[in-house]
Amino acid sequence: MSEKRILLAAVLKPVNDTRMYEKLGLSLSKLQDTQIHIVGFQAPLPATAPANLHFHPLFCFKRLSIERLKAQRLYVDHLYKLKPDLIIVCTHELLLPSLRYCKASGAKLVYDVQENYRLNLTSQKNYPLLVRQFLARGVSRAEKIAAPEVAHILLAERSYAEELTFLQGRSYTFIENKYKPGETYTLPATPVKVPQEPLRLLYSGTIATMYGVFEAVALAAKLYALDQTVTLTIIGYSSRQDTLQQLKQVIHNKPYIKLIGGDALVPHQQILEEIDKSNIGLLPYQPHPSTFRCIPTKLYEYMAHGLPVLIQQNPLWASITEANTAGISIDFQDPQPLELLTRIRQQHFYTSGLPDDIFWKSEEHKILPIIFDLLYK
Repeated sequence: MSEKRILLAAVLKPVNDTRMYEKLGLSLSKLQDTQIHIVGFQAPLPATAPANLHFHPLFCFKRLSIERLKAQRLYVDHLYKLKPDLIIVCTHELLLPSLRYCKASGAKLVYDVQENYRLNLTSQKNYPLLVRQFLARGVSRAEKIAAPEVAHILLAERSYAEELTFLQGRSYTFIENKYKPGETYTLPATPVKVPQEPLRLLYSGTIATMYGVFEAVALAAKLYALDQTVTLTIIGYSSRQDTLQQLKQVIHNKPYIKLIGGDALVPHQQILEEIDKSNIGLLPYQPHPSTFRCIPTKLYEYMAHGLPVLIQQNPLWASITEANTAGISIDFQDPQPLELLTRIRQQHFYTSGLPDDIFWKSEEHKILPIIFDLLYK
C-alpha cells in the first residue's frame, strides 16, 4: 500500500489538544503507511510523539481579532503544501475550505463534531448578541452545505444525534471523549475512602462561569469554615479576562485556594498530576442547554484516576456516578456543607472498581476501521 496522509485541523484547539492529538492523532498513528499531520493553535509540542505524527501550529490570535480572519487563507495554503488524502475537520470554521480542497483533489472529508456549535453560540454569552447571531447562521450554513459531501461524521456526544438536523440521512459514529491513559498511568486502587484530613478539592479544565468556577469557590469557603484542612486548587485556562479578574478578586483573601494557569494554557500532564494529589474532583456545571445533555470529559478523567466527584444534580450524570459509586450529586447552590462533609468521609467510592467503558480504548476500536476503509476502500 502507498503511504497516505491524514490531516486533523482546528482553529482554536492547540496542536497538543487532548482529543485531536492524544486521542484521535495517536490512535490514527497506529495505521501502517500513514503520516498524521495536526494543524491547530500554537502550543508546546509533545516530545514523545511518534515519528509519523507531525505538528503545524499555524494559528496564534485572540478570539475576536483581525488576525483570525486570515486563518482560513493560511490553512488553505498549508493544505496544498501537505496534500492530505483525508482531512478530519475538528471545527465548523474549516469545513468549507476543506470541502473545496477535497473536491479539487479527490481527498476524503470527515467531520469531527466536538460541540453543538450553533447551540453554544446562541445560548452562551461569549460574544455580543449580533456577533452570536451572525456566527450561528454561518455555522448552520457551513454544516448544511458540507454534510452531503462529508464521507463520515464523528459525534463526541450521543445527544447530538437528536439535536443536529444536518445529520439526517448521513453516516455517523459516536466517538466519545473517554479517558486516554498516558504512558505513566497505573490503575488506581479501589475502593476509595477519602481521608479524614486534609480534604483537597480540585476544579480543573476551562475556567468559566458556566462551568461553575465561582460555585466551586463558594463551596470551598463553606467547607473551610467547618474544617480548616480544606483546600481548593483551580487549574486551567480562561479565555475571558473579565472572568479571570473576577476570580482573582474573589480568592484574594482565601489562602486555602490556589490558582494555576488562568491566563495561559496548562499542560495536560500538569492537570493529571493535580488530580493524583486531590481527594475530591468538583464538577459544578450550571444547568445550561449547551451542557445539560453532554457528559463532561473530566468526569471520565476523574473516574479513571479513582477520584471521587461532587457533581451538579443531573439525571444523565447521576446515572454514571451512581452506577459506579463514583461520587455524590449535589445542588451547588445549596450544598448543605455539614451533611456533605459527613457523607464524603463516611462513603466508600468505586466499590466495584473502575468500569472498562470509561476508557478511550473502546473508541479507538471504532475509529481505526472507519478511517482505514475511507483511505483504502
